[in-house]
Amino acid sequence: MINNQFSLKNKKIIIVGGNGLIGSAVSKLFIQNGADIIIVDQKKKNKIRGIKQIKCDISNYKKIEKVLNQLNKNSFVPSIFLNCSYPKSINWKKTNFKKIKYDYFKENVEIHLNSFVWSSKLFADHLKKKKIAGSIIQLASIYGFLGQDNLLYKNTEINESVAYPAIKGAINNSVRSMAAYYGENKIRVNCISPGGIFDGHSKNFLKNYKRKTPLQRMCKPEDVANAALFLASDASSYITGTNLIVDGGFSII
Repeated sequence: MINNQFSLKNKKIIIVGGNGLIGSAVSKLFIQNGADIIIVDQKKKNKIRGIKQIKCDISNYKKIEKVLNQLNKNSFVPSIFLNCSYPKSINWKKTNFKKIKYDYFKENVEIHLNSFVWSSKLFADHLKKKKIAGSIIQLASIYGFLGQDNLLYKNTEINESVAYPAIKGAINNSVRSMAAYYGENKIRVNCISPGGIFDGHSKNFLKNYKRKTPLQRMCKPEDVANAALFLASDASSYITGTNLIVDGGFSII
């Protein structure tokens, strides 16, 4: 017998950053499983036939608030909100310990952390007001609860970051707080913490990363999409406030 608890049929879902590396994989999988989705992203580039898209600067809380208010007024009444976005400033590559300046740190906290927490609160309040049971899923990272391994970056094109773990750690903890507050309204709030997502990394970085990971590879966008499908579906109806780690065992050793 097929377990229909994993089906997203008749579920209306907002996917913020749905055209990004992870978001595209999530959007595709959700549609394959029957979801009716709206992508909110800075660029309209998803070519899936019939998909609804709203162009919006997701780092601007006023604009994302306007989008949510507009959706509340039309026939699309979403019950699931998933944030796959990765807003960052033009100085993002200078947020490592040697180059970072206070302004770089402040700006990235503003556009990344604040947009995640505030947009999810707005959506939770929408569900509460409408008395709709729903689910909110945030994208965090293993570096939201782990220290960064500097050996990974040795002789590679990548540096550690001051801002990234601070942002992702705060997102992770905000999920627990929201889950506790909105639980009585039948609103579930969870996050996914992926390991490093493969995106054309150098051979040296891949070598370093595989050496530290029991499953001997980096995370794929599809790995995150599968986790998101579970948390969005009724199969996870008794799960809230959790941090679902998708890292191939990176964090266990």
